[in-house]
Amino acid sequence: MSGILQQLGRASAAEDFFALLDLPYDRQVVDVARLHILRRMRDYLRDTALEAMPEEQVRSTLRERLARAHADFVASTPIEQRVFKVLKEAVRPAGRAFVPLSDVTIG
Repeated sequence: MSGILQQLGRASAAEDFFALLDLPYDRQVVDVARLHILRRMRDYLRDTALEAMPEEQVRSTLRERLARAHADFVASTPIEQRVFKVLKEAVRPAGRAFVPLSDVTIG
């Protein structure tokens, strides 16, 4: 495993990721969307074979994906981005309105 991946594996906060990758960030955005940003970064890395890359390329790729994830939340909110399953499922499909029990008849 590359050195930067080991360092990130020991990181305890989103700010640590930005510091280790020497990437500036908007504190207000990170305060609100820290877990969303890291999850989005992971999503952006999903099909990336970091283990096969030289260390500098790993660092560059991680930096680019973290910057991209951060930018998503500068331009939008966690609710709009819906990174986590609970937020994805929070949107009701159109046409599925609530039906009160008093409107239900049997037989």
